Amino acid sequence: MPPMALNGMLMKKVRCWQKLRKKMKTIKELSILAGASIIAAFAVNYFSPAGIALVGQWDIAKGVITANEKNELDLNDLEIGDIAMAKELYDSKKFLFVDARSRDDYDEGHIEGAVSLPVGQFDEKIEAFMEQYPPEKAIVTYCSGRTCEDSHNLAQLLLAFGYTEIKVFIDGFPGWESEGHPIE
Repeated sequence: MPPMALNGMLMKKVRCWQKLRKKMKTIKELSILAGASIIAAFAVNYFSPAGIALVGQWDIAKGVITANEKNELDLNDLEIGDIAMAKELYDSKKFLFVDARSRDDYDEGHIEGAVSLPVGQFDEKIEAFMEQYPPEKAIVTYCSGRTCEDSHNLAQLLLAFGYTEIKVFIDGFPGWESEGHPIE
């Protein structure tokens, strides 16, 4: 083979190696950038007051499915996980049942005698609610069952507004209705 042909082949291999090195450098830089981004995201989530919890409670047998925010008040002690217990509280007439679902859901059906206080409209409705039901009133919040967090969120808001005797009925309207208890 003439020396010029060998030189040409060698130059092709050199260019091929240069391209490969360039691609490897790009891949390395992208990997470093992705790793730094992931670390930054976790750091921001960790230090944010509204950061998302990395672990949650996903077993409906243990209560409401949730990925609670960090620093969130644990309402598990307030939960009523037994429909019969909720019915006892209802029959005692000492507790006001408060529906945390949307007004449309409430209008489609709710626990008989319950009042609507949609968690999504809390700021607009809390003043009128407080005029009618003082903070000393015993309250049971509920929503659409164990996959719904609205009753917990509403209970937390009511606690912040001075309500002290609050329970959260975790089976909500579907559980109540399935047992044939009074609905409207």
